[in-house]
Amino acid sequence: MDSASIIAWNVLFGGIGIGYLTYGRRKKAVVPLCIGLSLLVFPYFMSSVSMLLIVGAILVAIPYFIKI
Repeated sequence: MDSASIIAWNVLFGGIGIGYLTYGRRKKAVVPLCIGLSLLVFPYFMSSVSMLLIVGAILVAIPYFIKI
């Protein structure tokens, strides 16, 4: 069950990362571009579901608070 949930969360955060990456490239916005790249890369380095969710939620929320 653990590996299946990690894969499901990876797909979700990857999809959000693609959205941020596309938005950042079109609007020439630095923060969504960097967050999109990090959302695509960070799941490869997480081995536990809880850390994956914590880091993913923080990364998804960053563009809401930082407007550059």
